[in-house]
This record gives sequence, structure tokens and C-alpha cells, in this order.
Amino acid sequence: MTIPFWLLPVFFAIALIYSMMGFGGGSSYLAFLALAGLPYQNIPPIALICNIIVTGGGLWHFYRGGYLKFERVLPYLVLSIPMAYLGGRTSIGKDVFSLLLGLSLFVVALRMLLPEKLFEVSRQVSAKEAWTIGLPLGGFIGFLSGLVGIGGGIFLSPLLLLMKWVNVKEAAAAASLFIAANSLAGLFGQIHKGTVEVGSMLPLGLAVFIGGQIGSRLGAYHLPKIRLQQMFAVLILYVSVRLLLGLL
Repeated sequence: MTIPFWLLPVFFAIALIYSMMGFGGGSSYLAFLALAGLPYQNIPPIALICNIIVTGGGLWHFYRGGYLKFERVLPYLVLSIPMAYLGGRTSIGKDVFSLLLGLSLFVVALRMLLPEKLFEVSRQVSAKEAWTIGLPLGGFIGFLSGLVGIGGGIFLSPLLLLMKWVNVKEAAAAASLFIAANSLAGLFGQIHKGTVEVGSMLPLGLAVFIGGQIGSRLGAYHLPKIRLQQMFAVLILYVSVRLLLGLL
């Protein structure tokens, strides 16, 4: 499998931007890998490995800053990790993969285009309610993440903010932990299927490592981050619609 050279600067930019928000960039990796026409079986493991590299580095910075609240993301992790592994092991056809990926990217793109003020709420959610919601929701996000090759943090982060259980930086730290754990579990599932070709993606791994390290240190620069986030969202929206229309 040959990786197109133009993906290197693109993946570098994705890692830089997403790491500012505590994300790994899996949804954008998937979008560009699909756009590059790579074999669909190889797309999820590549995205998962890049996710692990980016969020693993960013997680360390959030931990040192005191923003990682493990007990608040634990309800979502308990079922998401085994379900991500199960999703990674599950073999699906190309049309089903395109449908799930297209729908996932569509939701992600819409989320990235929504203003943060829509997620402001006025009530505190109890720990009991968080476990009641977090277990099934984490399991669902984990399975979908492992199946299509994303970490799921871009779904978890707004949910945590919606429940007012964390602040913005704590949500970013929680997303990093969630993505790293689910991506690792999903990758083990992909390895079980024999769809992982590590050697061919080493240049991409280096690109996202450098981009992720820079981005995790530049998280305070909000304006350019928002503008570039919106640009990526529009492109992801285009790719998702293209995938879905291709099924008609």
C-alpha cells in the first residue's frame, strides 16, 4: 500500500489543529484517506494509529496542567473500551463501511460548525445519572469508533459539556483519554482482522506526532483554531455527503 505524499502535510495540519482541542483528528484522517482512494480495509487502522500518537502526547500535557479528571470520564470508558475492541474486530462490507463512515463524518461536521454556546446548560448532573447515561452511551460510541476507525472523543466532549460535569479544558483532557483508550482497543481489534500495515504509514505517524506536539502547546490561540476548524468541518461535510451519495 502506497501513501500519497500530499497526505503528509495534510495530516500534520490536522494533528496540529485537533490537538489544540484535545482531539486526535480521526474523523479528518478518515475523510482524507477516503478521498485519496486507499483500500477501505486499511483506512480505520491508519486513523486509529494516528489518533493514538496525537492524543497520547496531548494527554501528557493536559495531565501536567491538572485538567485530567479521570473519575469524570470513567463512566464512559468502562464499556467503551471493550466495545471499541469488538467494533474493531467486526468485519463489514464496503457499502456498510461507507454508510457508517458517511453518517459519522456528517454528525462530526455539524458538531464542529455549531457554536459552543449551544452547549451551555444551567444544571449539574449527579454522578449516579452520569453512570446511568455514561455506560450505555460510552459503549455505543466505543463500538462505532472501533468499527469505522475514530476515537469518539468528538462525540464525548460536547456531551460532557452538555451535562456541565467539566469545563472546556477538562473536556479536552477527557476527550484525549477517551480517544487514546478507544483507539488502542479498536486497533487491537483491527490487528486481529489482519488489516494493519504499520510499515507503510511511518511517515504519516511522524507527521502527526510533530503536528500533535506543536498543537498541544498552542491550545490557547483560539481564533485561528476556530477558523481552521470550520474549514475542516466544511470539507468533512463534503466528503460525508459524497460517500452517502455514492451509495445511491
